[in-house]
Amino acid sequence: MGIVKISDLMHENLRLAGNALSRSINAQAEHWMRVGMLTEMHPDLDYRDICQMLIRAELAGGLDIAAAVADQAAKPRTMSKAASAATIKTAGH
Repeated sequence: MGIVKISDLMHENLRLAGNALSRSINAQAEHWMRVGMLTEMHPDLDYRDICQMLIRAELAGGLDIAAAVADQAAKPRTMSKAASAATIKTAGH
């Protein structure tokens, strides 16, 4: 685990969102980072698809970016949104 420096405004945004969603500041930051990471990796997916992907990853033991990147590189670029979401592999944190 490491320390990430963020602006005071972002810290306040994390605090507000975390309180509203019953998450700690760290849990809210990690959620936003996971959603952002998956959004960059899968720009064709919407928020609902990303959340479903996170749930499947959690059921499989956690999201592993190394496995996700390896799977992404192995997939043909013409894959549909649904197929892309269904084939992501996950591993431990």
